[in-house]
Parts: sequence; C-alpha cells; structure tokens
Amino acid sequence: MLTLRAKLNGGSAAAEPVLPTPAGSPAPAADSYKAIKGRIHLKLLDKFDLSALEMLSPDALRQEIATMVERLLQEEQAVVNDAERGTLIRDIQHEMLGFGPLELLMADPTVSDILVNSYSRIYVERRGRLELTNVTFTDEKHLLRIIDKIVSLVGRRIDESSPMVDARLPDGSRVNAVIPPIALDGPMMSIRRFGRTPLKMENLIGDSLKTMTPDMALMLEGLIKSKVNMLISGGTGAGKTTLLNILSGYIPEVERVVTIEDAAELQMQQPHVVRMETRPMNIEGKGEVTQRALVRNALRMRPDRIIIGEVRGAEAFDMLQAMNTGHEGSLTTIHANTPRDAIARLENMIGMANLNLPHKAARQQIASAITVVVQVLRLIDGRRKVTSIQEITGMEGEVITMQEIFTFRQTGIGKDSLVEGFFQATGVRPKFSDRLRAFGVVLPDGMFDPQRRLQ
Repeated sequence: MLTLRAKLNGGSAAAEPVLPTPAGSPAPAADSYKAIKGRIHLKLLDKFDLSALEMLSPDALRQEIATMVERLLQEEQAVVNDAERGTLIRDIQHEMLGFGPLELLMADPTVSDILVNSYSRIYVERRGRLELTNVTFTDEKHLLRIIDKIVSLVGRRIDESSPMVDARLPDGSRVNAVIPPIALDGPMMSIRRFGRTPLKMENLIGDSLKTMTPDMALMLEGLIKSKVNMLISGGTGAGKTTLLNILSGYIPEVERVVTIEDAAELQMQQPHVVRMETRPMNIEGKGEVTQRALVRNALRMRPDRIIIGEVRGAEAFDMLQAMNTGHEGSLTTIHANTPRDAIARLENMIGMANLNLPHKAARQQIASAITVVVQVLRLIDGRRKVTSIQEITGMEGEVITMQEIFTFRQTGIGKDSLVEGFFQATGVRPKFSDRLRAFGVVLPDGMFDPQRRLQ
C-alpha cells in the first residue's frame, strides 16, 4: 500500500520533509495566512488516506503531513517565506493530529488553566494569575470542531440537545465545554491541566510554593500511614485534588486502593489501584452510572481504602458507611470554605439519600467516620495554602466538636499584592496522636508549640 507521501507524489519518492520552525517564529499576515491555511487544509483532507492513521506512528504522520503541505504549497505557487512555511506546517499538524491552536498552550508547562471565553478570546492561568493570550480560533465553527474532537475522545457528545459536557484529555486534564443555546456568546471551554510530573510533598513545603510547613507535612504523612479517614475541603482551584494525589503517595504499596471519580483526575502512584469513573445518561436518558452506585460496588471489590475524587451528593452516606465498616484510611474532597462548612455540607448530602435520618444520627455518622478535615485555600494572589487542619473529636449534645491543630494567619498584603502571613500551631495536642504512635509514627513534642511561627 502506498504511503501518504507516495500517494501524493504519484508513487514516486518525495523530498525530505521540512519540519516546522520552533514556537515563537513570526506568523504571516492574518488575512493571507488564514486564506492559505484554509485552502491547504481542505486539499490535504481530500488527499489524506485515513487508513494510514492506524499504520503510522505520530512522528511519521507529522513527517508525512509536512511533506504533503510542502507539495501543496508548490502546486499553489504560494509566496511564503521560511517562517510562514514553518508556522503553516506546524498549525496544520496541530489541526489534524491535536487540538488546533490550543496545542501551543498545552505544550507550555507554566500554563495551569486554559479558559476559552470565545473563539477570539482565550485566557490562561500562569502561577495563579490570569493572562489574555494572542491565540485565537478562526471562527465559532472552528472552535466547535475542536470541542467535538476533544469530547469524542472519551465517548461523550455535545450538541443542542446536550449543550454541556465534562470530559478529560489523554494526559488527565479536565475539560468542561458549553455551547449555544446555553452559552449566549458562542462556544466556551475551560481546561484544568495537570502537570506531566506529579507534585510531591517536597514541592508543597519548598520555598517556591510554601503551601504548608514541614511539621504539617509530617503529621499528614503520619495520618495516611495510620489509616486515619480524612476530608480535604476547599473552593474551586484551591488545590484539593493536588493535595489528595500527594497524600495518596504515602499509602503502602501492599494495599488495594479503589478510586471513584466523576471525571478521572487522580494520578495514583501505587501499583495496586482499581479506577472507576461515572457515566452520564445517553440520548435516551438511560445508562447513567452514578458515584453512589460506584461506591456501593466498590464495597464488593475487597478494597483496603476507597478514594473518592469529590463527594457531592447521595454517595456521601455510602462513603461514611464504608469508613465506619473497616475501610479505614479512606480519602475524599469536598467543596467548602471552612471545615465547619464542610461538615454541614456532608450532612446536607446525607439528606439527599432520602433516608429520613434524624439530624443527630447523621452527625453521629460523620463524627465517627471522619477524623481530620484539611482546609485548603487559594489566596487572592493566586497561591495555595493549607489554612487549617482540624480534628473531629466527637459530639456534645447534637453538635459535632472540632479542634484546630494548625492554622495559617494572614497579616496583610505586601508588595506586588502578595499575601503576608504565617503558619502556627494552636497548642492543642490532637487525640489521634495515640493512634499514630500505635502505628509507629512518633510526632516531635515541639511541633505543637504555639510560640513557633513559621513563615
């Protein structure tokens, strides 16, 4: 079977392909460039042998596309310089093998979020700050085509009857897209990216992030090893999933871990991990698999620990039941602004299970199942901090009692609008210290001294 290059050249050998120039090369004038790119792209699709996609590696396909674009430029007798030619080849490669204009942003390791407000306005987040980029799509149809390509990769669909979708990219990045009639100003999309190299605890306590102190990290490590049930609370983009990923790295490799997520984001490092993901209903309104169904099924899979990416509904009751019946050391995250709000939200979620439990019974379930609540916060300067670590100590009457172990105290705003503050122990020695000691984890006595202030 002839390759793409041979088909285009009538079976003859082709010249060596011209590789795209590095990112940062000057782009040609907008109007002429878009016109040339559109014509070349359409001709390329007409000549493209789709069966070759299964036969050639991605690198070989890029080489073939580069050669084919060179040949089509010669046929059109298009007047382009070397920089324009390299940019054109690169962009068409991105269109056919990737996600079009977004490929340049996806390749930038400093970008943590890509926010497409419209086809002509794309923002990114770098180091906690939003920036407007000069990257654009050709028009709304172009943006819709890329959105459809992304969601099709994971078997999801988006159209007028289903105008919202959650999906994920092959690298684990989470995608949310909304199209008209829900989106009033045209298609919109947000991509929550994940680093190719997962962060470790050393990164969080290092000088660049300072998300927590070494003492706090040592205690959290001990809690994981001692199989203490934990709840990570925080707002959107506060770093809950990142912290959950890091803490899960302390789970012993001999344990069987079952993860349950609405959209797969966790990057587990253990060899014995079973991953499950929810499924939305199909166009006929059938086939939905909820988190609650997955939690119930997980109990039959002989897990040592169950990790739920985010608890958000009736599955909260089944999760608490699992934590109370032998699946110690389980972890989950929840959207809440304070540890106390997190407990209140859990109680509301139990009510969503339609069990008609009295408030006191629901609170008893929470108090007996969860031992520690870790609060994470995204500050106004974009940095993330663990602002509170609290222990649930039981109940007094109908109220769940909690005591704070560590806190972050904000003192003001410094130069460059950076938040100033310090971490501090409250002076309370947690009740779980005895459990940690039983598992061979001994915490230094001085780490709970309230006189110690760590920047």
